[in-house]
Amino acid sequence: MNMRSPVFAVLSLLLLWPAFFVRTMAGVPLLWYERPATEWLEALPVGNGRLGAMVYGGGAAEQIQLNESTVWSGRPGEYDRAGAHRHLPEIRRMLFGRNYKGAAALVTRELLGDRPAGAYQLLGNLRLDFALPGEVSDYRRELDLDAAVARVAFRSGGVAHTREVFASAPHQAVVVRLACDRPGALSFSARLDRAEGADGASDGDDAFELRGQADRGKPDAGTAFVARLRIVTEGGSVRADGGRLSVTGATAATLVVTAATDYRDATDPRARCTAQAEAAVAIPYARLRAAHTADFQTLFRRVSLDLGDGAAPEAALPTDRRIENARHAAESDPALVALHFHYGRYLLISSSRPGGLPANLQGLWNDRLEPPWFSGWHFDLNAQMNYWPANTASLGECHEPLFDLIDRLRENGRKTAREVYGCRGFVVSHRTNAWLFTGPVKGLIIWPTGAGWLCQHYWTHYEFTRDEAFLRGRAWPAMREAAEFFLDWLVPAPDTGLLVAGPSISPENAFLLPGGGFSSLDMGPAMDQQIVAELFDHCLAAAKILGIRDAFTDEVASARKRLAPTQTGTDGRILEWSTERPEREPGHRHFSHLYAVYPGDAITPRAAPELAEAARKSLLARAEGSADSARALNISDNSNVGWSLAWNACLWARLGDAARARDALGRLLRRCTAPNLMDTHPAKNTPRGVFQIDGNLGATAAVAEMLLQSHEDEIALLPALPAAWADGAFSGLRARGGFTVAAAWRRGVLSEAQITAATAGPCAVRAPASVSVFAEGARVAKSHPAESGDGTHLVRFEAAAGATYQLRPDLPR
Repeated sequence: MNMRSPVFAVLSLLLLWPAFFVRTMAGVPLLWYERPATEWLEALPVGNGRLGAMVYGGGAAEQIQLNESTVWSGRPGEYDRAGAHRHLPEIRRMLFGRNYKGAAALVTRELLGDRPAGAYQLLGNLRLDFALPGEVSDYRRELDLDAAVARVAFRSGGVAHTREVFASAPHQAVVVRLACDRPGALSFSARLDRAEGADGASDGDDAFELRGQADRGKPDAGTAFVARLRIVTEGGSVRADGGRLSVTGATAATLVVTAATDYRDATDPRARCTAQAEAAVAIPYARLRAAHTADFQTLFRRVSLDLGDGAAPEAALPTDRRIENARHAAESDPALVALHFHYGRYLLISSSRPGGLPANLQGLWNDRLEPPWFSGWHFDLNAQMNYWPANTASLGECHEPLFDLIDRLRENGRKTAREVYGCRGFVVSHRTNAWLFTGPVKGLIIWPTGAGWLCQHYWTHYEFTRDEAFLRGRAWPAMREAAEFFLDWLVPAPDTGLLVAGPSISPENAFLLPGGGFSSLDMGPAMDQQIVAELFDHCLAAAKILGIRDAFTDEVASARKRLAPTQTGTDGRILEWSTERPEREPGHRHFSHLYAVYPGDAITPRAAPELAEAARKSLLARAEGSADSARALNISDNSNVGWSLAWNACLWARLGDAARARDALGRLLRRCTAPNLMDTHPAKNTPRGVFQIDGNLGATAAVAEMLLQSHEDEIALLPALPAAWADGAFSGLRARGGFTVAAAWRRGVLSEAQITAATAGPCAVRAPASVSVFAEGARVAKSHPAESGDGTHLVRFEAAAGATYQLRPDLPR
């Protein structure tokens, strides 16, 4: 039978139609709805790392909003204040003398450059208008996270219609499949459009082209872009018709959208875009879809998660109703938490692929010309949080775009380090955009610690993979350069002689001044001290592995010994600044001074119990102060900030408090989750808030952290398991040392676990009860009660490369 014939299309649809409507959550991570989206936060995302689409699912009129990751306004520019470092001694003198207002004025006047232009913009919209014979009934739309396909199905005038939309990485195209079960009953028009900065026109009878430029005609005009739509029908005809393409009397149609810009390659984006479109339409739809799904599932199917209650009536409800019910429920839905976990992995795979730009503040999806916070990369938390689940959730390849960005920032970062700060090495400030500026700019004050935090990702990637070639060839050069900057940046505090970093801030927070007003600037805020200490420790550890001992490592070792440590205040909390000061916002959304708890690992209940207790008190104080801060300062309640709640959950998980970690995730689902499961952040004039991907990805990391930890040279099984997740299982989560882990539990008790080693070496496992380790049926080790006295058991054994080990609870005698 002709696979592209109308008869085959009808038979295929008839076979698939019943299955489409009886799919449930059983075994398939699925978002589904009984009506089309009426706003962007109800639409469903697909993406291939470069091309993204938001599918609304309208019956008579479909909108598919499109993105291409390099459509940016602005251009590269010079923003550094040459010779600014000459003013640093005076600024430091003022700060040590507590002249905070004078120091802030001097920083603003002499150090901060002009705010750079550049915002991530939408590519455009694909609009489809259908000639339907009657009212729409039996409507359903869904996002299949496993296949990475958005689907729509409905009936009209007795005709069954289906649509499938996906963004193919192998073929670099957004693909739309339209079909109906009555031959010749599919008629529609199609066009690409954009609110401004682009023109669309047909190109022959079966192609439509959109050509434009970000902020065209403005001083900050950016990348030029081309998008192309190609249509292939099964039956019927397609022709150009007054600024659109019209399809009449078809049974099925495949639409392919490709796009290209001049961001990295200025040589004829139109030719590249056209070539990609023609290559894709030459392939039968079934093969396009199969290649896409196989590529996606290679990543997505590495991990499975079951937190129980998947058979509960709540799990069978449409996703928007589950979210709405969660807002009013006293107990969170474990199956919804698991779905949210899977959705985070789905979003990271869809927005961050090798060779592309990393996931930005909105990941890949943005429907605006002027998005919130320019949709850039913010290095005081957000960009890093996007990649917190990359290692634990077995998506190491998705980490690569972040490493590419860091490597590209180093050239500008060297210039900024030299001109603005008078230091060696490279530096990265609060944020950047596609044009890679690295200096401090007006409106953002001064925080030169971004490169130190970013280098943590190089080290953790090595920890999880044990890839020594990566450590030597890629991680070490960046870590060394970042450390060189801090070696020059640190100065001794006059009262203690210990080294402190500054001038700097504790990101986005401030403290009250005795005479009124507030300040952000300090010498040696806790986060900076913790990041520098961590970077130095990682450099020394990497140097030992690589067999490097030179003047640089000696300098790092010496400076590390003299670095001012984390301090606690009179109330037992960790100090956010160098001395005890009242916070302007006691409930601030950032937990900067707790960096060493998470994502760092220097403060743990076992390794540093006193500081861990101080961190716990700090978290409790933040929670108590959130609503008070909102009322006093007329700002958003920070308990409604999704990424803050995700970080909160990660911190509580590291401290072993399962109930509070779960509570933070529950609040995130109740208060900060849109109907399409996207995380939201409060914003003016937007009652629902705006999408930020960091909350989604931070929550995925938090769930993984509750089930598996490995930051203390051991694999901790179920370290923060809530009582509400009484029965469950996971597989495919990753642990440091190159291990892949699976576990199952019943009634809150570990029932089995499995560990696979990628490399040979020692393996230590901390279990919630006594266990024995088996390999090929033979016992190789037995646990003993841990010296920590917390009821856990520890077992050690030598793992062989490629071997799999079973852990089984020891039966009581």
